[in-house]
Amino acid sequence: MRNSGPLRPMEMASIAIFGGLTVAAVVVAAVIPFASAVGLLAPVPLALVAARTRPRALIAAAVATTGVSFAMAGTGAAMTVLGSALIGGIVGDTKRRGRGVGTIAAAGLVAAPLIGGLSVLLLLILKPLRELALEALANTVGGLVKLLNTQSAFSGLADAVQTLGDSMVDYWWVWMWISGAIGTAVSLAVAWWVLGGVIARLADIPSEDTLDSGHDDAHPAPLPLVLDHVGFAYRPGAPQVLDDICATVAPGEFVAVVGANGSGKSTLAKILAGREPTVGAVSRPGAAGLGRHGGTAMVLQRPETQMLGSRVADDVVWGLPADVEVDVEALLAEVGLAGLGGRETSDLSGGQQQRLAIAAALARDPRLLIADEVTSMVDPTGRDELLALLAELPRRRGITVVLITHRGTEAAAADRVIHLHQGRLIPHPPDWVPRPGSIAEPTVPAHAAVHQLDRRAPGGPLLVLDGIGHTYLQRSPWEVRALHDISLTINRGDGVLIVGGNGSGKTTLAWIMAGLIVPTAGTAALDGKPVAGQVGEVALAFQHPRLQLQKQIVGDEIMAAGGLAVGSAEVARVLELVGLPREMAARQIDSLSGGQMRRVVLAGLIARRPQVVVLDEPLAGVDPYARVEIVALLERLRADGLTIVIISHDLADLDSVINRRVGLADGTLTELAPHDTAQVDTARTDTAREVAE
Repeated sequence: MRNSGPLRPMEMASIAIFGGLTVAAVVVAAVIPFASAVGLLAPVPLALVAARTRPRALIAAAVATTGVSFAMAGTGAAMTVLGSALIGGIVGDTKRRGRGVGTIAAAGLVAAPLIGGLSVLLLLILKPLRELALEALANTVGGLVKLLNTQSAFSGLADAVQTLGDSMVDYWWVWMWISGAIGTAVSLAVAWWVLGGVIARLADIPSEDTLDSGHDDAHPAPLPLVLDHVGFAYRPGAPQVLDDICATVAPGEFVAVVGANGSGKSTLAKILAGREPTVGAVSRPGAAGLGRHGGTAMVLQRPETQMLGSRVADDVVWGLPADVEVDVEALLAEVGLAGLGGRETSDLSGGQQQRLAIAAALARDPRLLIADEVTSMVDPTGRDELLALLAELPRRRGITVVLITHRGTEAAAADRVIHLHQGRLIPHPPDWVPRPGSIAEPTVPAHAAVHQLDRRAPGGPLLVLDGIGHTYLQRSPWEVRALHDISLTINRGDGVLIVGGNGSGKTTLAWIMAGLIVPTAGTAALDGKPVAGQVGEVALAFQHPRLQLQKQIVGDEIMAAGGLAVGSAEVARVLELVGLPREMAARQIDSLSGGQMRRVVLAGLIARRPQVVVLDEPLAGVDPYARVEIVALLERLRADGLTIVIISHDLADLDSVINRRVGLADGTLTELAPHDTAQVDTARTDTAREVAE
């Protein structure tokens, strides 16, 4: 890790997040009665900053949090935050250096009296604050004495309290020093204990920014770019993610980078964006200039992670120097967002958010635009529109576009293709269509699976939605109507596909089905009872599986999701049920591929034995090989009698799992024909064609 240079983006993000947690703990302890114990946790977030970043980041966090807490809750809170920063710095630095309890005990013996003395010094200097604090103490003691004197039996105790109170006021510096030293020692102990668990939980998560290209003041000139026998590993001694890569990227071309999940595509994108390789060399005329005007811009798979402005127009120019002029309306029109400059970014659909991310990238007038799986989370129509937009940029603006993808149709639109396999370059066949590799079980042909499943007669009604409507921020100027008048009956054993474009309300409907949102209109009932009162009976798999995985180890995750009754034998059973080996139970969550994470989520949900499983975009962002495996898994689960609801815009890929299809558009539901070929043709992807083959 570099020790010189200004604060890096990862450090500033850590300061904002963990500093905010410290301020929240201190303010809660200061303004809420009987919540002062929360203040003991205030040093922990800043200790984490000290343990995982440079000392200058802790100093910046201390200054920022002290100022914010002073503005919110006054001088007392600011002093508490300053003390928390000192305690957090001691604990975090001790953890970072790998020292133990003896070191922190010795540090406490020195720091506790000093921090206690600092409180005395501040009150000596700040006379009005001292007088106010002593007056408040005297009033508190006087009130307690009056309360005790109401009962004659407590008169002796009242006198003792009065004597103690007078002593605390008269010799306040002694009491302040003693109480400050004891409080510091207790805070050190609590912070050390809590931070130990937090550090262990984050041990396998790098604290560095994987896009950090170093502090480079050189003029941005990312092209032409030459990779000379480049290799890369994220940690010393770890396997090479990229190996012996030799490639060039020239101005004004459209390049596709293809390969399976885990082949090194995103790592190559980071190298192109300025990350230094661990082996080999990257040459370019100047700096990569990531995020700088005239340099390199990146658009990522999840656009919401790149949105910073509250309004669309603000987000486009966020972070640009004041002297850079941008025609925001013209830029929004170019990417298909004309007239939406005043909209809240949170109101945009996924496809619109991705267009906004491209507009923000174009506002920097980049010479190199890297688009990493930008079409994976949008519907087929939006996918085609985004691809057309990216393909036009080299001709219209002279921008070089590098598109990371696993879709053959998108690769075919590029001028040339860089093909990665297990971190190495391989020749790209002109007629390449990605096909599954080694799959644990042979997949059932789509048409055969449909006939097999359709022969199962569904049972009676299980999950009933009646007149469902939902409005976010209801009765406010910002209310958004997501669903209206949705009625749907899901029978036992059904396989239901709910299709719709981005922004149609699919995810809102999924959360209502799972009982995580109570609709603002209508009822959602499971076996005749409100589903909101039976959370867990309808299991929900999120669109992004990593957000649902809370433990470090696969086996621990499944046991936590399944409940107290789930042991190691049940973990092994559900892992095999979802097509993963029993040995996977000991694997780290962060070592799994995207497809494996989705199956671990499913294993946890199945271990809970729900009546219905709702899957939100189960095929989003996974490569063709993982798609085939996930579809085959869903076929087996439904064949075993599980009721499955799939919310997706991938129509044709899921034909072998479903017996019903409904369409969702503008918050309204429509029953579709079970195998509506017109609908399938409009959304068929290259992976759907390869499955049919």
